[in-house]
Amino acid sequence: MEEKEQQGEGLEFNSRIDLSQLQAAVSQIQAELGKVIIGQERMIELLIISILANGHSLIEGVPGVAKTVTAKLLARTMNVDFSRIQFTPDLMPSDILGTSVFNVKTSEFEFKKGPLFSNIILIDEINRAPAKTQAALFEAMAERQITMDGTEYTMEPPFLVFATQNPVEQEGTYRLPEAQLDRFLFKIDVHYPSLEEEVKILESKHAQKTEVVEDMVKSVLSAVEIAEYQKIIKEITVEKNLITYIASIVNNTRSNANLYLGASPRASIALMDASKALAAINGRDFITPDDIKKVAGPILSHRIILTPEREMEGLTATQVVSQIVDSIEIPR
Repeated sequence: MEEKEQQGEGLEFNSRIDLSQLQAAVSQIQAELGKVIIGQERMIELLIISILANGHSLIEGVPGVAKTVTAKLLARTMNVDFSRIQFTPDLMPSDILGTSVFNVKTSEFEFKKGPLFSNIILIDEINRAPAKTQAALFEAMAERQITMDGTEYTMEPPFLVFATQNPVEQEGTYRLPEAQLDRFLFKIDVHYPSLEEEVKILESKHAQKTEVVEDMVKSVLSAVEIAEYQKIIKEITVEKNLITYIASIVNNTRSNANLYLGASPRASIALMDASKALAAINGRDFITPDDIKKVAGPILSHRIILTPEREMEGLTATQVVSQIVDSIEIPR
């Protein structure tokens, strides 16, 4: 009896994190995006998780499946600065970072900040720019700072990069290196809508008439609220056996016969942080094995490389991740 009372006290203590405001904010964001975006619930959920977990997202899909529109409208639901950068083959690092300009009045060089100095950055077709421009994002994405002419400039929080790329058209593109991919929390695969969803898309577009899409979505979150919710996510409980479960999944990628390259410790941290955010969205102040399994695919699939033999057989990274997750015993 005494043991049960102690367990009850423990449960009461663990549920003291108030997640009601966070859940309400997520529902508001989903409702605002639902005015325009039909379907794509999985993409929207993962993007919201990436905001709460303070991670960047790479959105991959064929043209016309609302990758850019969704990211743009999601940024609009937050009352923060927004920059959209179209990556092209002739884009230089200074075009996104900024450059030093000589001021005739002061006879000194002044640093003029580029479009990367914002809160939400939408990079359209990230694989269109050459390697040196892609590499210019490394420091900003990993350390939330940019070093120019020996001076460090800290990025104002929140600082999140949403990047899109087209997996089909390869002409005039530059493949993202593994080091760059590892800096993205998620790689979100966006698929075609179902027949029913496409009918709804057409009906919705027809009903809009001359109404501007951007004007249909209003902001529901401030920078201060985002920072507060990100702090709450860090307080979500993770049991020791689930930490071991996460580590076991990631460790298995390094010894798996189907893989040439496994995931890094950054993937383990990403798996834990994303699971915390998913638990909070669902109103729980603790993570479960299901949370981990649900986010494992988008977190690990872009961080591993298949062996040439398995790739030729048609095996995909997502399938391998699924096999690994299923092979690890779920903690009780």
